[in-house]
Amino acid sequence: MNIALVGLGMVAATHVQAIRDASCARLTGVMSRNPDKAAKFAADHCDPDSPPTIYTTAADLAAARDVDIVAICTPPDARKDLVDTLAAAGKHILMEKPVERSFRAARDIVTACEAANVSLGIFLQHRMRESALALKAQLDAGSLGKVALVEVSVPWWRPQSYYDEPGRGTYGRDGGGVLISQSIHTLDLMLALLGPVTRVQAMARTTDLHHMEAEDFVSAGLEFASGAVGSLTASTASFPGAAETITVHGTLGSAVLSPGALDISYQDGRRETIGQPVTSGGGADPMAFTHAWHQGIYQDFIDALTEGRAPAVSGRDALAVQRLIDTLVASSRQGRALDLPLTEHP
Repeated sequence: MNIALVGLGMVAATHVQAIRDASCARLTGVMSRNPDKAAKFAADHCDPDSPPTIYTTAADLAAARDVDIVAICTPPDARKDLVDTLAAAGKHILMEKPVERSFRAARDIVTACEAANVSLGIFLQHRMRESALALKAQLDAGSLGKVALVEVSVPWWRPQSYYDEPGRGTYGRDGGGVLISQSIHTLDLMLALLGPVTRVQAMARTTDLHHMEAEDFVSAGLEFASGAVGSLTASTASFPGAAETITVHGTLGSAVLSPGALDISYQDGRRETIGQPVTSGGGADPMAFTHAWHQGIYQDFIDALTEGRAPAVSGRDALAVQRLIDTLVASSRQGRALDLPLTEHP
């Protein structure tokens, strides 16, 4: 499959590596409104023996015959018109999280892709971690018994220089702060593993450690459709930053999921460790993580197109975490608990 990359920010090099290592994938184009930037990116990161075509407009990319998939890495506020143009041309789309800045805007993009009959996948790549897949298998097998309590912790750090980039941490460009830009990965994985959340009560704040428009700290209580309860603590103000974790307490045992490892303690005294800890970009360097998780998303998306099935993380799948984030923010602003519908539309 031929792939073009749109948006050449700090995550773009990770995408080049992921495409390079995925089977049946080839980077044939890059797009930036600045052709000099695109040319430099191609020279620095792409195969000199097979350089990608440089595009400067969505219309030109949409007309390209040698592009099957477009990977979009632009900020969330630059998505809708781009997706409309590419989907109308029959291009399948892979997009960095979030889909858009709000649930309703994200739903519009998902609906547009479905109407154009093109596949839409989202880079919520934490689902591709081996440790996460191992926990999913344990939960499906009932090894932990009935889940009663879930603890989610995202103790990340970003220096002020990170938020000094124009638009970063704003509602207009990003749609918010730590929830939609960082914790979205862990929250999506939580939902994929443990099912829908039906009620939240949250407090979101901006600490004195950052000058930014949106929140850099959130604390919330959660109720799941399964009957389990949970807690969420998410921050980019937790110096020097640590790995995010999802801890699951069941009637037969507890499991702690970190980026690379799964530690299980059974109530009968047995202990089991699967994998080993790895870095995940929780500190000052947001790119300190492996490209293998992005590669997993690319590989699944290509396989899904070949097999005629939906991708593992579709645009419609991603609506659940966007709705949860919107509700957490609304709960904090209103100062009360809020319910989430189990149906797709609020």
